[in-house]
Amino acid sequence: MLEDMRLFATIVEQKSLNKAAERLNLSQPALSRRLARLEAELEVDLFRRIGKRLELTAAGQVTYEFALDLRRYHGGFLQRLNAFKSSEAHVATIGASLTTLQTTLPDLITAMTEKHPNLEIKAITGKSHEIATLVKERKVDFGIVASSVIDDPAITSLPLFDDHLILVLPRTHIILERTHLEMADLHGLPMILFAPGTWYRTLTDELLRAYNLKPDVRMEIDSFEAIIRLLSACRAGTLLPKSYLREQVLEDNDLYLVRIRELEETKRTTSLIHGDPAWLAPSTRFLIEETKTYFARRASQQ
Repeated sequence: MLEDMRLFATIVEQKSLNKAAERLNLSQPALSRRLARLEAELEVDLFRRIGKRLELTAAGQVTYEFALDLRRYHGGFLQRLNAFKSSEAHVATIGASLTTLQTTLPDLITAMTEKHPNLEIKAITGKSHEIATLVKERKVDFGIVASSVIDDPAITSLPLFDDHLILVLPRTHIILERTHLEMADLHGLPMILFAPGTWYRTLTDELLRAYNLKPDVRMEIDSFEAIIRLLSACRAGTLLPKSYLREQVLEDNDLYLVRIRELEETKRTTSLIHGDPAWLAPSTRFLIEETKTYFARRASQQ
């Protein structure tokens, strides 16, 4: 039908079967047969033939208007479709919560850009619910948030990895002279905590309340790097997500991880979220699959 309507519109606009056939690179008899087939299918006459001249019937006028609408819709459709034809993205916009931006995104961006040198990654940060809104409004290609499920039917949530809190201390801290540390040892312990407002700080506060612990909070800072750098100078400890604590970070700052069972039970799932799959460009679907593969590979190496 689409092709027949295109041929019919060309006949109307050329006002001649011969001229239309030439324009369409068809023979005149072949075009005549196509027109006759269309009229038979629609069960109406589209033209009145007055000598060599073609004149639209009333049904033909309605059909021509439909053919023009069809042409416009088809052109718009093809234009929108072009954005989905490349599986190699040049720019990807990722939404990330503040904690994720510091713990997860740097390594992911490095891995992605090493594999795809022409890929430019942009990041927009916000709270998890803000990232979910950006995903729904298609202002980001996908989001990475520290939430296992976004309770919204318009959002698809794909778990990437589980994280938990861990106690970090300078290797020279006097408390490490003990052979075993428990949750009770956090009571009164000088600590530097992340600034309020993120899932990570909320989880920390809930944990301290649950065990009725009141550490000696020396500072509240919204940068993991700054916290790490200040621990030795302040002779303080901190609770950080395990995902942030790379071996090199610990060595460079002479830090030690203390494993406490209750802390390892503070699990939080970091997930990739995206909107309606029907609206995902092939390049976005490709990057989502690569992101899932990256975290699956990293989990298998730990």
